[in-house]
Formats: sequence, structure tokens, C-alpha cells
Amino acid sequence: MVLAMFFIEKRKDALRLRFAPSPTGYLHVGGARTALYNWLLARHYGGSFILRIEDTDLSRSTEEAIEAIIEDARWLGLDWDEGPEVGGEHWPYRQTGRNALYHNAARRLLVEAKAYRCFCSPEELVRRRQAAMAEGRSPMYDRRCREIAVADAERLEKEGKPFALRFRVPEGETILHDLIKGEITFQNVEIEDFVLLRSDGTPTYNLAVVIDDLEMEISDVVRGDDHLPNTPKQILLYEALDARPPAFAHLPMIVGEDGKPLSKRHGDVAVGRFREMGFLPEAMVNFLALLGWSLDDSTTIIDRETLIANFDLARVGSKPSVWDKEKLLWMNSQYIMSLGDDELAYRVLPFFVREDLIPPESQGGLETLIKAAPLIRERIKLLADAVSLLSFLFKDVGIQADSVSLLEGDESLKILEEAGKRLLELKDFKAGEIEKTLRAMAEDLGLSPRKAFQPLRVAIAGSKVSPPLFESMELLGRDRCMQRIARAIDISRQG
Repeated sequence: MVLAMFFIEKRKDALRLRFAPSPTGYLHVGGARTALYNWLLARHYGGSFILRIEDTDLSRSTEEAIEAIIEDARWLGLDWDEGPEVGGEHWPYRQTGRNALYHNAARRLLVEAKAYRCFCSPEELVRRRQAAMAEGRSPMYDRRCREIAVADAERLEKEGKPFALRFRVPEGETILHDLIKGEITFQNVEIEDFVLLRSDGTPTYNLAVVIDDLEMEISDVVRGDDHLPNTPKQILLYEALDARPPAFAHLPMIVGEDGKPLSKRHGDVAVGRFREMGFLPEAMVNFLALLGWSLDDSTTIIDRETLIANFDLARVGSKPSVWDKEKLLWMNSQYIMSLGDDELAYRVLPFFVREDLIPPESQGGLETLIKAAPLIRERIKLLADAVSLLSFLFKDVGIQADSVSLLEGDESLKILEEAGKRLLELKDFKAGEIEKTLRAMAEDLGLSPRKAFQPLRVAIAGSKVSPPLFESMELLGRDRCMQRIARAIDISRQG
């Protein structure tokens, strides 16, 4: 029996936490939350945060995925004290460069009779599992190679017979004192003699993660509770290696509104996609932090400094957290509204560059966005939304099909023609003067402002939805406004 609880509060000066993603795909929001919680704990207690890449799955791991994971983590504002790009005394921080450590540990366990050679072929194992399931028995490995005499096993190895190395699970029970879930007891008889080294010599997850955490002096393992079945195996490995295990804390799963683990069927789950859509990293960090943890019973908007100052595991619950897309959108809009004009313009600029509306590093384009920022701040939930609202300032977007009808008819024609005349005579083409002129026109025509301004909005912005009309016209300038009104008049006459 091994106790795996060493309270964080007693080791504030020794905290070493890690995030160890497998680069077989994108950074899932669940993985991002795990990384965030580890980072917050390290920063709160003045400990170390380590990034380690678990890339032993050579068939699925890619360099592109590694780069994307690092980029997404950096976007969230996470930094690491040891790991790729920054180094550290436990280099390398990729498992593919650490094979000697795994083999040395496996050899030690074999010599001490805590592991054994398994000569069962993959095909045999599949057949036996299928037969066991068909008969209603457990599909666990039946341990038939466990009692092969050492001399016989060594002879078969010398003859070149392929084998995997399995851990010899001892009798008894393994107790985990989880920092979130409390005490959990595992009966060892229900734990399979799991593989340490595959027949091709590659290490399995459980061996590699234990050796890495041990060698890197990880004090606390904070991860999703989907890893809970691995934990007793890892505790047993620590015991077999005469080493003290880290403290374990298993975070509640993130689920969709249907109560099932969050996946692609619930929509976007990759951190990179949220960045592409125009979510702010501050909003994502705030939202992810609240998926399982709370500052108190009411506070929702929490900045990074407050998170660092207050984060611990005491307020992390054990129940699954529901992914609420609408709440995330709302939270993002709150952070957007808190940005100053310059900052908002700077944040939305890349989305205009991406759509070829503004050349990269265009000072003029940035200045226009700064002036337009107050017009859109309360109208967008995503940074990318700014493009559809402001694209008319940077190119002639034409008239949207669903808005053409607002230019048709004698009344619309009369509004456009009269507005064109009055605006042409306007000396100071500023929002205030434009508004005064057009409101006077509406009154003279006996029309409500809404009725009078709609054809003009379509003429100027190409859509019935736009930022405030008068400020938009000032930003567009008299010449371009007159050109677009003239075009709208032609469309109106043809209609």
C-alpha cells in the first residue's frame, strides 16, 4: 500500500508541476485547462512549471503538432520555466530523447523480478481477449508468461523470440489520496500486468511518465480524471522503484450540454480554432479557469493577476464541468468592451490583414481602425466580427443581396437624391454636421429617421447592418460617400 498525498501547503517552496501533452493533434481545450491549472498553481506558490512533450507515439506524433501546441500555449499567456525553447537541467523535454532512461528503469525492474518477459504475440492477445469477452470473463491479460522460469525466458530472448516487458503487479491494494477526490482504494487483483516496453523496445505511457516525473522531480501531478485508471499503476511503479510518488489531483472532466465528454461533436474544441475566430486569450483563460474552480460564489470576470493570487485546489470541485458556448461568447464580449481604442484596433488588425483588406503593417489602416473602435466595441462578440462591420471602410464591398430591396421604390430614390444634394453642399463633413443635415432632411420629407436613414446605410456600408451611420460616413470621407450614394441612386432607378 502506498500513500500518495503530500499536501501542497507544506511544500510551497518545492512545487514542480508539469504539462505533458502528446503531439498527435491539436491542443484540446481540456488539455489547455490542465496546463492552465498547473501554471496557476506554480505561479501562485512560486514553484516551477515544466512543459514536456510526450512524443513516444512515433506513428502519430508530428513536428507540426508540437509547434501548434507551443504556439497555442504561448497565445494563452502560459510560460514555462523548463521545456522546449527554454531548456533546463532535465533536458531533453521530449520523450524520444529519453529512451535510455526508460530502458535502464525497465532493466532494473526485470533484474529485481518486478517485471517479466511476455512472449505472447499481439495476435494471440487479441484472440484471447475476444474469447474472454465472449465467455463473460475479464479481457485482462491472463498472466500466462508470468511464471516462465527466468532461465527459459533468457533462452527464448537469445533465440530472438520477440517479447514485451510486463510489470508484475503485486497482491494487495493501492490507496490514492487524491487532492480533489479524496481517498480511493484500488484492488491490485483488478489491475492488469501492464506492459512497460513493447516488443519493438518503445516505452509505454505508464513507464515513460513515471520515469520522467521522477527524474524531473515533479512534486504534483494535476491532470484530467480520464487518467485516473493509470494512477494506481503509476503508484505501483514508484513503489517498485523505491521512490516517493508525487501528489495526485484529478480534475473533473469537461462535458457538453449532453453530459458527454467534450469532443468535436460539440463543435470547436481546439484552442487554435478559438484564436482564429477572434476570442481573446484573456477571456479564454478566465473561462477555462472557471471550468471546475471558482474564486467565490459570484465573481465571473477575473483577471490573470487575481487568478494567480487566489488559485489553489481547495475550490476545485469533483463534478464534471459543462462547456457553455454562450457564456464564453458573453465573456469574450466583456473583455472586448474593456479594451481601449488603440488596443482594440491592434487586436482586430490581423483579421483585416487575413482578409486582404489591410496590407500588413499598414499604419493608415491601423489609424482608421483606432477611429472606428468606438463604433464597434459594444457590437462585436468576437474580434473577427469587426471585419463584416468595417470592411466597407477599406474596399467597395458592393450591395448585399438581402439589402438591395431597401434601395428600390420612389421613396428610397427621393431619399438618396436629396441626401446627395445636401451632403454635397455640407462644408464640414463631420459626424455631427452630417447627422444634423440628414435629420433635417428626414423631417422635411415627413419621414422617421429610421425610414430615412436605411437606404443611406445600405448605400454607404452595402448592408442594412452597420456601425453608427454618421460616424461611418465621416470615416469613409465625402468623396467615397458621394460615389456610393450615386451608385445606389443608379440601382434605385433601375429597380
